[in-house]
Amino acid sequence: MPRRKSTETTILDTKGAKIGEPVPKAVIDTNTAFVGVPRQPDHDLGEELGVLRKQISALQQQVLDAARSAKGNAGKAMRQTEATVKLYPASTLLLVAAVAGALAFAVRRAALPRHRPQPALRELRDLYDAIRGRV
Repeated sequence: MPRRKSTETTILDTKGAKIGEPVPKAVIDTNTAFVGVPRQPDHDLGEELGVLRKQISALQQQVLDAARSAKGNAGKAMRQTEATVKLYPASTLLLVAAVAGALAFAVRRAALPRHRPQPALRELRDLYDAIRGRV
């Protein structure tokens, strides 16, 4: 085992960052060979809040426009459905009955118990039957 070349102790740097201070993220730029913390532009917090408020108001307006559009489209679909039912009552009744039947069939099929013996259980039953047949 090789010996240590130096037995000097390192001195703790007390001039650096203090406990609890945020540690800035460093950047390694391979194009310019720069390593360190880039200069941050000076921002006015009021300016930044103003930009955020404008973005929030624009998003609120988009949500309101989408809600109005959805409400209008729902009303239009409701009126078209009412007109179709009035024009074709028998066809509508048959369509509703077919959809209800399909849903009932799907629910009933999903609710049926499935009793399939498992392979290990089937092997045990076969073994038991074979032993019982010998006795």
